[in-house]
Amino acid sequence: MAVSSCARRSYRVGFTGRYDDSWSSTFSGSVETPYAAGQVRLARANGTLSWLPFALDYLAEIRIQAGELSNAAALLMERERLDPGTREATLPYVPLLLAAWRGHEATAAELAEEMARGASDRGEGAALTYTDYARAVLHNGLGNYGPAAEAAHGASAVDEIVISPWALYELVEAAARSDQQERACAAADQLSQLAVASASNWARGAAARSRALVSGGHAAEAEYREAIELLGRTRMATHLARARLVYGEWLRREKRRIDARDQLRSAFDALASMGAEAFAERARRELQATGETARKRSDDTRTDLTPQEEEIAQLAREGRANSDIAAQLFIGRRTVEWHLGKVFAKLDIGSRLELDQALKKRSIRS
Repeated sequence: MAVSSCARRSYRVGFTGRYDDSWSSTFSGSVETPYAAGQVRLARANGTLSWLPFALDYLAEIRIQAGELSNAAALLMERERLDPGTREATLPYVPLLLAAWRGHEATAAELAEEMARGASDRGEGAALTYTDYARAVLHNGLGNYGPAAEAAHGASAVDEIVISPWALYELVEAAARSDQQERACAAADQLSQLAVASASNWARGAAARSRALVSGGHAAEAEYREAIELLGRTRMATHLARARLVYGEWLRREKRRIDARDQLRSAFDALASMGAEAFAERARRELQATGETARKRSDDTRTDLTPQEEEIAQLAREGRANSDIAAQLFIGRRTVEWHLGKVFAKLDIGSRLELDQALKKRSIRS
């Protein structure tokens, strides 16, 4: 029996840290991942193939928030490999979120169009809300705060029980960075109320980060530190890294460059290793503005590949076509081509034919 789209949406973790509809379990960083992984194992073991795609989606969504973007992509690929005859076709909610966190604008745009068509055909309004939320993540990463604020406002204004609070989190950052202080403060107040109701480390940390963004002086610093402490107790690695990023940005503007470098370096290292490329680039630019030179590639490290480049290089080495790599990693084909171009330049090769040997040489040197 096919699982309805309503069931799929109810199987998603809410901002407040509880399951949608049942609100039965607090996301403290130790509950949802074992539960979600258990649901995938059960669906596989019992042969419940109609439910497995939703379980994989759910687990992939958690992996994204935990900063395990490559793992999330692998789960989504497993979902796509299931026999279409045994499962209901689903809209690309989680692939869109993955593209947004990776900062892949072209891929996100393609998936957003698919979501819009599906929402119209199915009457699935939540798809539009989710699309606005994902766009807010994407544009915050890219530093396009005006569009991020509009997308986040659209997603938060509909008061959807799961996605709207997540969108409020994006709205605070986007509005605060685009001179919309009143809107940012209102969103931060709403998140603080939700955090009181939830009492989870995740919700409290997110609310503290949001209050910091609309505060100044000692109050802002205290909130940033509280956010980092609370988020550090959870598995929400992406949001811990983003808390360090905005704290580092604030410290730099307070002319505390040495303190800023510590936070920005931690943020950059975490975001780059996750494959959250747009947010990592934000951190890199801020580091440069502090006069940081430690990240500049030396002759010894200029051929280092990013996690995303490494993954693409290994797949290309196996003989996968660009279209196959794009499908497996849920990115656009042009994105694959762009990354391969960077790989070739770093390894000083001219084509795929030289890739295997170049990677072997690099392995020997390391």
